[in-house]
Amino acid sequence: MDKRGFDNEKYLEMQSSHIAKRIAQFGNKLYLEFGGKLFDDFHASRVLPGFEPDSKIRMLAQLKDRVEIVIAISANDIEKSKVRGDLGITYEDDVLRLIDAFHTQDLYVGSVVITQYDRQTAADAFRHRLDALGIKVYLHYPIAGYPRNIQLIVSDDGYGKNDYVETTRPLVVVTAPGPGSGKMAVCLSQLYHEYNRGIKAGYAKFETFPIWNLALTHPVNLAYEAATADLNDVNMIDPFHMQAYGETTVNYNRDVEIFPVLNAILGKIIGENPYKSPTDMGVNMAGYCIFDDEAVCNAAKQEIIRRYYEALCNRRQGIGNDETIYKLDLLMQQANITTDQRAVVHAACSLAEETNAPAFAIELPDGKVITGKTTDLMGASSAALLNALKYLAGISHDHHLISREAIEPIQTVKVHHLGSCNPRLHSDEVLIALAISATTSELAAEALSHLDKLRGCDAHSSVILSQVDSSTYKKLGLRLTCEPTYETNKLFHK
Repeated sequence: MDKRGFDNEKYLEMQSSHIAKRIAQFGNKLYLEFGGKLFDDFHASRVLPGFEPDSKIRMLAQLKDRVEIVIAISANDIEKSKVRGDLGITYEDDVLRLIDAFHTQDLYVGSVVITQYDRQTAADAFRHRLDALGIKVYLHYPIAGYPRNIQLIVSDDGYGKNDYVETTRPLVVVTAPGPGSGKMAVCLSQLYHEYNRGIKAGYAKFETFPIWNLALTHPVNLAYEAATADLNDVNMIDPFHMQAYGETTVNYNRDVEIFPVLNAILGKIIGENPYKSPTDMGVNMAGYCIFDDEAVCNAAKQEIIRRYYEALCNRRQGIGNDETIYKLDLLMQQANITTDQRAVVHAACSLAEETNAPAFAIELPDGKVITGKTTDLMGASSAALLNALKYLAGISHDHHLISREAIEPIQTVKVHHLGSCNPRLHSDEVLIALAISATTSELAAEALSHLDKLRGCDAHSSVILSQVDSSTYKKLGLRLTCEPTYETNKLFHK
């Protein structure tokens, strides 16, 4: 578990204050393009230990009386039934999930904008679905030559064709289910309409990574490149900021590449672009809230290693490629790290070699590495989970928290009634069995009470885990990696 190095409360205070100043800069109306995840930002919490996954929402909650949320979704993504890989749900379902999540935080969602609308059948169906739910829907249309044809874009036949989104609050946060949804275009289209109506308004961008006031090769910024290795995002020095101020700041290639176009669009809409660089457009204060750089660097290096293992497993499963691995190899060299720096890797692989069977290792908050091996009753990940809970509860390793008599009937149901070819208990089944045992065993109850202490711990498997086991570990908050190999030579793995 990582040592804290980030002051979350300072971040909340600085970030909300800085955004409030930016609102005032533009006559009390700001369109803020929000990149990354508003909810459950676990990447940020891993590389900035101390950062809470819900920090962005908590920050907006401090401004809630001034905030209005607008959600953008591309009609093309609706038509393709695009799915969020981390949640396994379509973008349109994620729009509804986001609205519900914002409402639970007492944040006002004003509307949904369907971008790139060209009478797509699925987009029309989603539009009617939102109408039936009482959610305001606006349509934005494709613009020929976007984003290069400035004359057309900033005209009545460009942004002028788009619906004007009626907003009522000073801060309009434009977010989306994923990248490529058209957030920036929504913001700029709104500026066009506002200025045509004689209303002064501004645009800014919120991206946590890369952190602009950390070095280009700082591990936190390298970890961001590792996280986006499959997207070909590259961190780079902001040349426009260097030219304007003589200061070195970090941005990423897409923002730097689009800035001349954005500069021309803003200049045409409002007369003069108030920003001299992509860095100027940003409002991120995260870099000012790091109080222990060594702790943050160590956490970021571990994240790069985890991303490397993830890419190796993706390639093994046919959903990754050599180019991503190559890029991650280079990032590891830049950060001067190897997989040997992840203690659980050696522990799991050594036990697997010793037993000639899959093995698993978990590093606990005190640095103790607990292992688990494959048995006839349970898989290695399940065994490690029980062993870790016993250690945390101060229970002897030799004590059986779940009896064989309790496990065998579960195996019978799995194999003879549910059609499973693997009788060993998965991690979720072990937890359910432990919870049942806890009703009659004080030791089992004590072990179960320590489950929360596994959150944030590193874990490693000597083989690619089943989906059910990896999902359980993710829900428990463990940071799992796997060797890029399967337990068997079968072609179908479930």
